[in-house]
Amino acid sequence: MNFLLTANAATDAATVPGGMFGGLWGTVIMLVLMVFFFWLMIWKPQKKEQKRINEMHAAMTVGDYVVTTSGFYGVIIDITDEDVIVEFGNNKNCRIPMKRTAIAQVEKAES
Repeated sequence: MNFLLTANAATDAATVPGGMFGGLWGTVIMLVLMVFFFWLMIWKPQKKEQKRINEMHAAMTVGDYVVTTSGFYGVIIDITDEDVIVEFGNNKNCRIPMKRTAIAQVEKAES
């Protein structure tokens, strides 16, 4: 009999309104904190990296050394609005047009 009273007292304490975080307000606060955490850890760094990439693409000039997203090294020969023509290797006949977004790194040519 004593065991039943102890078990009922434990279940009654667990079902107290408000729970651990205070019910509805606690849930809202936890959701706000989760959204803030995701913004801080995911969205903000992503926007910062995208801004850096856009600035790098805007600063490209003819003669710069580039590395493509596929790992090829080349030199920019011509630039249009959306595309660049990159020359690969020592062969002057190996010129390939590609999107600006295919450029992963840019190293400025020495003057």
